[in-house]
Amino acid sequence: MRNKNVAIRKIVKYLNNPEYDGGFWLPNIQRPFVWGPEQIEKLFDSIMREYPISTMLVWRTPSIIKRRKFIDNYYDGIKLSQFQIPEDSRTKLLVLDGQQRLQSLFIGLCGSHSKQELYFNVLSGAPTSTEEMRYQFRFLPSARAAFPWVKFKEIVFSNEMPNDLARNLETKAASALTEDQERTLIRNLWQAQRVFVSEEYVGYQELDSVDNPEAYTENDVVEIFIRANSGGTKLGKSDLLFSLLTASWQDADEAMEDLIGELNLSGYEFTRDFVMKTCLVLLGKGAAYDVKKFRDEQTKQDIIEKWPRISSAIRDVRDYLHSKTFIRSDRALPSYLTLIPVIYYRFHFPQQWQSLSGLDTYLLRTLLCGAFSGRPDGLIDKCIRRINQDQDFSVTNLFEVLRNDGRNLDVFEESLFQTSYGSKAIHLIFNIWYRQFDYQPAYAGNLPQVDHIFPQSLLKSMKDENPETGRQSLLRYPAAVRDQLANCMLLTADDNGFQGKCDKLPRDWFADKSDAYLSMHLIPARPSLWEIEKFDEFIVARKALIVAKLKHLISGSEASPHSTKPEPAHEEHPFTDDSKSIKLAEDPQPEAEEPVSTADTQIPASIEKHNDTTTGSLAAETGTVEATLAKFLDRISEPTKYIAGFRTNDGKELAFERTGEFVTLWTQRVVLSDSEFEPTREYSDIDTRNSNLNRKNCPALRLGNPVLFWKLDGEEDLLDFLNWYSAAEVHQRLESVDG
Repeated sequence: MRNKNVAIRKIVKYLNNPEYDGGFWLPNIQRPFVWGPEQIEKLFDSIMREYPISTMLVWRTPSIIKRRKFIDNYYDGIKLSQFQIPEDSRTKLLVLDGQQRLQSLFIGLCGSHSKQELYFNVLSGAPTSTEEMRYQFRFLPSARAAFPWVKFKEIVFSNEMPNDLARNLETKAASALTEDQERTLIRNLWQAQRVFVSEEYVGYQELDSVDNPEAYTENDVVEIFIRANSGGTKLGKSDLLFSLLTASWQDADEAMEDLIGELNLSGYEFTRDFVMKTCLVLLGKGAAYDVKKFRDEQTKQDIIEKWPRISSAIRDVRDYLHSKTFIRSDRALPSYLTLIPVIYYRFHFPQQWQSLSGLDTYLLRTLLCGAFSGRPDGLIDKCIRRINQDQDFSVTNLFEVLRNDGRNLDVFEESLFQTSYGSKAIHLIFNIWYRQFDYQPAYAGNLPQVDHIFPQSLLKSMKDENPETGRQSLLRYPAAVRDQLANCMLLTADDNGFQGKCDKLPRDWFADKSDAYLSMHLIPARPSLWEIEKFDEFIVARKALIVAKLKHLISGSEASPHSTKPEPAHEEHPFTDDSKSIKLAEDPQPEAEEPVSTADTQIPASIEKHNDTTTGSLAAETGTVEATLAKFLDRISEPTKYIAGFRTNDGKELAFERTGEFVTLWTQRVVLSDSEFEPTREYSDIDTRNSNLNRKNCPALRLGNPVLFWKLDGEEDLLDFLNWYSAAEVHQRLESVDG
């Protein structure tokens, strides 16, 4: 292995350039480019600050391996297949680790992002905090770019001396520069030339299979790739497993891209992660990710040989979803995992699939109740075992499995009205409710939008007297009240756009609306309820109308006697499309079960109990989650309105979002190899995150540190999570997200 260093201006010329030792390329085992404009801009700021950007890993080889070019002009939805190049046996350099950084440099210096080029504010650079951008970079359309914004590639690739370039740029200023501005301009140009042109700023390690062909076989390189990426936040598990698959199946990348592209044509967001997990389940390997499964040659061969059947099963279930139900977009699909048992049944029992009934009931209940949230792998496996045992997709028996696993399948009025603005569940309910709305417009900006009936801005302005101070300072309507389902409606983009509803009061917006419009939106017909003073009465009346509309969904519900208009003679079912003649089966009820006692809930043994006498009342106010955290962890400081920070016995930090809908946590990046928990998202040190994570309440979680973001289902999961996190090892790698 050789260590090399090269200047940035030089290395971007090596990308896609066979004239330099075969050129730098991306092997197909690499995932797609994932950095957004802000991350690219921060990378350039980091380089100008002379922050280290980590060593990259390159494989020099003559092997006939599928590879692709780096992208110069990037845009969302770009297809990697456009950048594939013919295989050959010539020497080439394949980037194993460092794609995101090199691709970002290439876009910034040689291309564009979404038709916008990278500009640099040549008068920026004033000292600032480490979290903020010191040197300002922005992707801008050329029509909006005026001095002091200068196209950065023209600075880096200029052959003028910085002082001469500065004089030329000064002529583009609208007014004469001050002496301080002139000094800043010249200093920035010299700094850019030094770190991007003169210094060998980029370092990479080269695995050489040309001069030393016995040193690194293709299998060795795949293993090196996995080890280089599996420990940190660089790649998800599905990316790593997919890299093993592509080593045996050269067309894997194209086949996967084609399938996902087809699945998502109508507004869904199926992912490679979902497809990989589905493959494991269909082949009887269990839902949990495990690198060992993809190291097994038989598993890889089964996926390759059965791919036509696997992809066909996934397509058929997606087609059923789109054509037979009103779940016709990603917005209305809170969890894709609920589809895996259905796909399994379609794959293994294709003949019985043709006459399957009750599927809409299964989908509706599991999605509305979040049955596959939390730790779903074991639950998926239990469902698969029951399908195999029954040789059938018995909704009754599957619901029994779910209930025995502690999953709720009953939609009560209380849980229905806990659905709120911003959640996927509200779009699922609205898809059932509003049949005439188009969730698949030609332009994404025309998607239906959830809007507050009584505007947030007005409700926020309403205050009550604080008895302690005598001032009108207490919010009358907190977020949970403002955002509740009964204060939300679905509007077209036009209705909610300029000259649309915006912040209009109900009395103004509904004044000229027809009875049909009010009926569609379930608006109480009495105009007196549309006044802000009648907000509470409006909510009560509208809840009654919603219950009447969705009575088929609500367990044990009787139709509400209130209605804006008489009930129609024929009540369409709110979930399935009658034109498709799909019958909704009655909600099957399993035999009664013995209630589960919670009296013997055990505290994780590895968590030492702490006394917390100073914050008991505060914990009580914010619920049992924070009380549990305060019981077993040390508080870092007094919590803010939004964040409570804690430390484990060995000093690892954890932050609790006090206003989250779920048990929402932030932790330091720890080793995940043996974890049964999956983070919702992994953040690199330069990824923006909740701005309330700061130096005071959780210094190790603020910007500048890699962190993990988690959503747990409840206190039982929380106890298990704390037990695991307390024993977990902090990951020592400091690189930014890359791959």
